[in-house]
Amino acid sequence: RMEGFGSYTLPTGSEYRGSLWDGMCHGKGELQFLRGGGYRALWVRGVPTQMRYTFADGLEYDEEKWHYCDGYDRRFYTEICFGFKPPGIPQLTNLDPPRIIPEGCYDCGDGFYNPETRVVVDYKHKFLRNADNDEHEWILRTCRRAWDITAKPKPKP
Repeated sequence: RMEGFGSYTLPTGSEYRGSLWDGMCHGKGELQFLRGGGYRALWVRGVPTQMRYTFADGLEYDEEKWHYCDGYDRRFYTEICFGFKPPGIPQLTNLDPPRIIPEGCYDCGDGFYNPETRVVVDYKHKFLRNADNDEHEWILRTCRRAWDITAKPKPKP
């Protein structure tokens, strides 16, 4: 079994770097996700304690002082860091400019979803998973659709 300090790449592409003991994460270590973001923790026999999660855009999650998107302040993290755009220029996602969604699909957060095939692909169009009924309904109800993008008003003649 793995012991000591090292790195281990999981089948998902995420990588753990830190202390290992008896084949488990044990001691200080960090889990780096393939699409960005990381999870630092003090691990005890494979269970994370004293953890800190950082999103790909640099936003750090803090369970005690979490004020991001809390109902009172609905700004995206990029708006908090860099301010609002001028009036008339919408910011639809934290990523600016937002990803172009393929026709007939939804942006479900980790990729694009095609409701006809019920397949989720990542943003490079590689297969991620088949959506079950619950995920299908959630995506249809809550996610941004390709045809939701508003057209720019035409200038008056």
